Amino acid sequence: MDSKPKHMKSPAETTDKYPWFIRVYGVLSIISSVIQIVAVVLAAFVIVALIEKGLDLSQLESKGHESITTLVIAIVLVVVSVVLAVMFFILGIRLLCNNRHKAATLCNIMIVLEAIDLLCRFMLRGIEVDLIPPLVNMVILFALQVYSDPSLRAERHEKREEQKLADKEAKEEGTLGRDATGKGYISLNFFNLFWVFMICSVVGLVLEIIWHMTVVDPGVYQDRAGLLYGPFSPIYGFGAVLMTIALNRYYKSNPIVVFLVAGLIGSAFEYFVSWFLETAFGIVAWDYSGTFLNINGRVDFMFFCIWGCLGFVWVRFLMPLMLKAVNLIPWNWRYSITTVCAVLMLINGGLTLAAFDCWYERQNGTMDYKGASAIVQFCNENYGDEFMAKRFQSMTMNTEKSSRA
Repeated sequence: MDSKPKHMKSPAETTDKYPWFIRVYGVLSIISSVIQIVAVVLAAFVIVALIEKGLDLSQLESKGHESITTLVIAIVLVVVSVVLAVMFFILGIRLLCNNRHKAATLCNIMIVLEAIDLLCRFMLRGIEVDLIPPLVNMVILFALQVYSDPSLRAERHEKREEQKLADKEAKEEGTLGRDATGKGYISLNFFNLFWVFMICSVVGLVLEIIWHMTVVDPGVYQDRAGLLYGPFSPIYGFGAVLMTIALNRYYKSNPIVVFLVAGLIGSAFEYFVSWFLETAFGIVAWDYSGTFLNINGRVDFMFFCIWGCLGFVWVRFLMPLMLKAVNLIPWNWRYSITTVCAVLMLINGGLTLAAFDCWYERQNGTMDYKGASAIVQFCNENYGDEFMAKRFQSMTMNTEKSSRA
């Protein structure tokens, strides 16, 4: 006998039509995607015509590695833009057809692509007005994903009350934050992952300062912070989040496997961060050139081993302690406190990128002081060259290494 009340619908049975403004957005998505695809096709014909008339792309090789990198990033941006245009067309159709589940799934993919689009634009041109469209699209897609997801829509209100009660009971039992399915150690929700990022950003900074004072330059203190405000080194925070996601289900696995996976994840992320800072701003934060098994001076064997050890210690010993520390936050305040801290961290990160961009423009001699936007004026007034050099003591800037167009 079916125990489900007759008035209740399963997520897949949700047939409520989208409101008119979302359907209008669907129509606009179809129209804008068609226009964008046509524009890209016309641009492709122009490029082909220029090549046929004697445009020698090989000249880029004489301008150095940075020009090739700029070209590659520009190509990636074009490809992502085309893929997004096609997806917006499909999204518009799904919105008009009221296909909630497929629309929500597509939104998740498009959010990732918009983030890649934003990153490419930033590396090519720094902070410009053309960063606004992908940011706006990401916000709209996120809201649309939350609204469209049938499971979220059908259960949103009931789940909220049930979650509050479950959190209270889990807090009393000391299991708050654990993976209820038993497949992993912790529940991979935003709350847990955000505090993994926060705690490891601080712990990582402390460890790096100690490493520098005891190994690199004994007795000399150097500020190794990665953000404008606070004792945070986000590379360790993001690294810990990636390791937690990858190893959550394997926290009891063979120590060698945990070590190798953690080493690969940490080294790959460290390489990406080094490449991004140098490509976007010409910033070199570390250089392992000349060390054993180094790759372009961005990673080496020793730090692969360090990442592996850190990942093993984190998964086996420190993650349970982190969960206990986070559970000290009152259960009925945890989401409010997390939201406030997340907003402040986003502001901190955004300001840091803006300050890096202004630092680059000043060092490159391309700062437009007269036509500067409000955020640029604010950064120039508060985060000058002297401030940046003092705050980010481990970083040096060579604008010729950047990929700015």
